[in-house]
This record gives sequence, structure tokens and C-alpha cells, in this order.
Amino acid sequence: MDNLDLHCAKLGEELGQYNDDETLLTNSLGVLEEQGVYAYFLYLKARGKKPGADISKKCSSFLTDLKLIKACDADVFGALEPLANDLDNLLYARDLLRQSLIYARYHAKASTQERPKQQMDKQPARQKAEGKRT
Repeated sequence: MDNLDLHCAKLGEELGQYNDDETLLTNSLGVLEEQGVYAYFLYLKARGKKPGADISKKCSSFLTDLKLIKACDADVFGALEPLANDLDNLLYARDLLRQSLIYARYHAKASTQERPKQQMDKQPARQKAEGKRT
């Protein structure tokens, strides 16, 4: 038996690297929770930029690996259609995507907090000393 939370955590880590700030991930999570799985993928497509397309592709691959949708190369919406006819699997898919996005937001937050610390470590000792005096 697979630990699905671990699968969600791995997907979340991958998704968190696509977006340095949490805006896209947060907005996507909101759309998923309020409007559902189909609207979530539609929102990502409407974003039209690389992070949105990459997130959509990773999430559809995730659902395919779990056998919730059939493999789809270009048309994720066609693959979602049978899912809409099975309420249990639809809610299951939504819950797994939600958990993955929550983990992704945590990963994105952690990476943005590490960057300023790394930049401070790279400053010359003189600048650090001047910063302490003021």
C-alpha cells in the first residue's frame, strides 16, 4: 500500500520550485477549493505562462500515476471528463491536489526565506559590521 501523503509531499516539493513567491500556488489552491478540479486546471491554463503550464502538467501526471485519470498529452480536460462522473474519485483527486498545493506553498515559503539569509552570508564582513552599528 502506498503512502499517498508522501506522494503529495513529493509533488508539493516539485511544484514549490516553480514559483518563488506563493501567489500562483495560493490562488490555484483557492480556485481548487472553491470551484473544483476542472476550474483549477482551467485557471492554470488561463495563466498562460510557463509556471502555470508546468504545474498543470505535473498535477495531471500525478493523477494519471494514481490511475484517477487516463494519460493525457495535451488535453487534460478530456481526461477529467470521466472523473466528473465518479464523485468519490473526483473528491479524492481534489483532496490529493489540495494537500500537494499546501506542501508546495510551504516549500515556496521556505525557499524565499532561505534566499535573503544566503545573500546576507555573501556580504563582505565590513558591510555586516556596518549593519550592526546602525
